[in-house]
Amino acid sequence: MSEDTQGASMDRILQEISAVGRKLEGMDTAMSALTAETRSMRLEIAGFQSQISGLDHRVAAVESQVVLQTDRDQELLYLRSKLTDLEDRSRRNNICFLGFPEGIEGTDILSYLRDTLPKLADITFDPPLEFQRAHRLGLKRQNGKDRPRPIIACLLRHEQVHQLLQLSRRQGPLRLGPLEIRLSADFSKETADRRRAFLSLRPRLRHLDVKFGLLNQPGCG
Repeated sequence: MSEDTQGASMDRILQEISAVGRKLEGMDTAMSALTAETRSMRLEIAGFQSQISGLDHRVAAVESQVVLQTDRDQELLYLRSKLTDLEDRSRRNNICFLGFPEGIEGTDILSYLRDTLPKLADITFDPPLEFQRAHRLGLKRQNGKDRPRPIIACLLRHEQVHQLLQLSRRQGPLRLGPLEIRLSADFSKETADRRRAFLSLRPRLRHLDVKFGLLNQPGCG
């Protein structure tokens, strides 16, 4: 092989070596960029994991608050139920009279009720009726044509309240001459609202031939 041929071969080999070196440098640059990108992705993933961990803690905190609030709501409902029951029990000896004209009781409403109720109910009470207190409900009527205010009375003996209410349920309004007197038990507002809501269901229950009933007061049969 001539010197010129050997020289040309050597030049090609050097050029190829140089090209390979450039490719290797390019690969090193690409590897460096890929390594940097991988490091950046790992940092982003770590950030996402940190955020997810933070969200998990927040979700756990919210769930704990929901459980706590649910417990509080249940406790509140229980306490409201107990208060309603206590209020109803404190009223169990009360009875409301509707229909007595304003002023018919004179100046002594207790004496009037004590004398009038046995005639109204046509019952001889033994022992005699005894009242702890009685009064008209609401402001005094200015117009004589307005509906008279109810009278609410607290009897000493619950059995007599029950006796009067049972009589009223059997007979309807009690009559005193031309007067029609209606009797009702005295309930807390919450209990009264529930009983009124039940009224709309009674026609359907009758249609379905379902037996139903309401207790007048706690402890009443």
